[in-house]
Amino acid sequence: MKKGKDGFYCKYIKRLIDIGCSLVALVVLSPLMLIVSILIRVNLGAPVIFTQKRIGKNEHSFTMYKFRTMTDKRDAFGELLPDIQRVTKLGEFLRSSSIDELPALFNILKGDMSIIGPRPLPMLYLPYFNSIERKRHSVRGGLSGLAQVNGRNALSWEEKFAFDIQYVEAASFDLDIRLVFYTLKKVLKRSDIGLRGVTGPEDFNIYRNRQMGESK
Repeated sequence: MKKGKDGFYCKYIKRLIDIGCSLVALVVLSPLMLIVSILIRVNLGAPVIFTQKRIGKNEHSFTMYKFRTMTDKRDAFGELLPDIQRVTKLGEFLRSSSIDELPALFNILKGDMSIIGPRPLPMLYLPYFNSIERKRHSVRGGLSGLAQVNGRNALSWEEKFAFDIQYVEAASFDLDIRLVFYTLKKVLKRSDIGLRGVTGPEDFNIYRNRQMGESK
């Protein structure tokens, strides 16, 4: 499948822009990231960075970095409490302002991700994609993308994947520039922020398992 309508841009220029922009952003935002790291260390303890295996380009696994926003509180059986009970006030602010995403700039610099692209999802979701949905993995995942500016966590999984595949097929410099500006607008408005299974859609593996169970 052709990845984007601007093949030259997608193959050569996009990666150079990712490197340049992520490097500049890391330098400019390093004081903010240092302050946030200190606040998390004081309020939540270690580790400051949350890491998780995500699906990368061509379905290769990579470790994605984010600022930690939740405690490790567990119930009497040793199981983690629901996300809504573990997110702190600081964590809510970091999420609503998207500051928690800043460490992913290192992923972009390394080549794990791009500034714009389908949002990388956890590796444990991989077995649950159908053949059409897996097309979203033919490009690098992004810090933001078409789905994020069109509803983000307010979208169903099917709607998100439809936008992801639409991006893969239409990726170009013009589209990426527009998505960057739309993303900044969303971040400033703090819109479409959700919590998994609470104010946003449930985890994809749970959703797909439930779908399969209902179809039997």
